Amino acid sequence: MNYKTMGRILSQILILEAIFMIPSLCFALYDGTFVTAVAFGVTIAGTLLAAGVLYLLCRKAENALRAGEGMICVSLSWVFMSLIGALPFVISGEIPHFIDAFFEMVSGFTTTGASVVADVEVLSRAVLYWRSFSHWLGGMGVLVFLLAIAPSAEKNGGFTMHLLRAESPGPNVSKLVPRMKQTAVILYLLYIVLTVVDFLFLIAGRMPVFEAICTAFGTAGTGGFGIKADSLASHTPYIQNVTTVFMLLFGVNFSCYHLLLLKQFKSVFKNEELRLYVGIVAGSIALIVWNLRGVYGTIGETLRHAAFQVASIITTTGFATTDFNLWPEFSKAILLCLMVIGACAGSTGGGMKCARVLLLVKTLRRNIRLTLRPQRVEVIRSDGQAVDERVITSTGMYLAAYVMIVFLSFLLLSLDKFSFTTNFSAVFACFNNIGPGLDAVGPIANYGGYSVLSKLVLITDMLAGRLEIFPILALLSRSTWKHA
Repeated sequence: MNYKTMGRILSQILILEAIFMIPSLCFALYDGTFVTAVAFGVTIAGTLLAAGVLYLLCRKAENALRAGEGMICVSLSWVFMSLIGALPFVISGEIPHFIDAFFEMVSGFTTTGASVVADVEVLSRAVLYWRSFSHWLGGMGVLVFLLAIAPSAEKNGGFTMHLLRAESPGPNVSKLVPRMKQTAVILYLLYIVLTVVDFLFLIAGRMPVFEAICTAFGTAGTGGFGIKADSLASHTPYIQNVTTVFMLLFGVNFSCYHLLLLKQFKSVFKNEELRLYVGIVAGSIALIVWNLRGVYGTIGETLRHAAFQVASIITTTGFATTDFNLWPEFSKAILLCLMVIGACAGSTGGGMKCARVLLLVKTLRRNIRLTLRPQRVEVIRSDGQAVDERVITSTGMYLAAYVMIVFLSFLLLSLDKFSFTTNFSAVFACFNNIGPGLDAVGPIANYGGYSVLSKLVLITDMLAGRLEIFPILALLSRSTWKHA
């Protein structure tokens, strides 16, 4: 195990995290919330000191990581980021219990948006900003950001590819351009531009600047932390419609935007995953509008709420404009299915991803045909290209691990007092990085009532879901450390 290289990367990640906390410190100083300012100041200073020492100890490490080491490095980075990111909450006393603060921070970085805070409106602006910014940072991935700015990323493509593959969502990760560093730069430039455009549209709708910043961060990262108790329910239809559009845009594979910039419009139009994503969204909205007839005053209002919640759930954002926990069972069943499917691979959304669903359907169809005609030879294709059998095998492994983790998590959560619907939807909502579930963890509720054990289970689920399962399994595997 190449501990020195991993230590150097971890130190760089923690230095970045400390730097990213500075705006929160500025908010605390400006607002006069000095206890919170001290909390952020102490955390920043301590993190820089510890990261600096770690960097000095590992500065001579080589740029060399195997695939498994890349997974461990990514997992450790996310765990330590969340542990340190939770410290200001605890030190300031705004979220006094460390497990609750850790839950909140993991939920932020993994873009889940599940909260243990009963009333977010009592939190200081510094804490609210840090919660929302964690969504933005976790949406594209802090390691992708590091690859975009680190000089060493240019020198070893295999090394950086292992990190990008371990952190990026989807069954397969490819370069947009030959150089890995340029790929990371392109991804973040697209991410920043879309975030700024979303912010400008929100400002045009007369949303307060601070709230527009936090909402844009949550939308871009498809996270869902709001700064109001009712999420976006009290905002105008214009704000809700803008957020609907941008949630859907951030759920699209970012390589499609790169193709648009290259004017390869036919390639985007023929993209099978994008077409499936659009089809699922349109079909779900139509079915829910039909099922909700008579629930709201007008068809326009019904369409607005249905479109918003479909966009929020399939992109795993978690914002809400209404309490969908009160919707008919058919509509809630559709939302539960969307929790599993998720957005496109290569987006900031969570879930299983449309690309995997597409591959699983094609694999099932091929296996049925091979059962009927064993001598038949059939290659699975995506967008006209043959899919590597290793990707197909990996997708099957992902599905098996997905089912086992959901099953085990549900059993452990069932030790608590909550209903079947609450526990089942809580696991799906956290594992798929959505946030709100159904019943006692619905859009107007929170996860504060769960026991410490259940919160730890859900924390693991959030990390496993964001990192595509295997990095967390590698981190928790005894064999990983046995042969280190």
